[in-house]
Amino acid sequence: MFQNFQAQLSLAARVLMALLFLIAGFGKIGGFEGTVGYIASKGLPLPQLGAVIAVVVEFLGAIALIVGFQTRLVAFIMAVFTVAAGVFFHNYWAMPAEQVYVNQIMFMKNLSIAGGLLMMSAFGAGALSMDAKRGA
Repeated sequence: MFQNFQAQLSLAARVLMALLFLIAGFGKIGGFEGTVGYIASKGLPLPQLGAVIAVVVEFLGAIALIVGFQTRLVAFIMAVFTVAAGVFFHNYWAMPAEQVYVNQIMFMKNLSIAGGLLMMSAFGAGALSMDAKRGA
């Protein structure tokens, strides 16, 4: 039964996955200095560059996923980015007790999202995508 809807389900998965990143990337564009400050507060080097990378990966990556352009590569890059973000920003194992619960959930959320992105990287965008139209 699900094979009959594979193209539509793949499109829905890409759009739903991308939505999270699109909103986050758009927020970082509007609050760029705040993003730079947050990255700097974690002690990471070159916070301006980190913020630019985050905007590019989240915003442009989300658009690429939605339209299904270079989906395997984009999804892989976004998966690596998402795991790295979890390690640097939701490192619950090094936080005070009152911050552990929420950050452990956020960390696990990042791992789960990365899993979905790796699935897209493995199986591609599906029939309703620019990749399929280009024969990629």
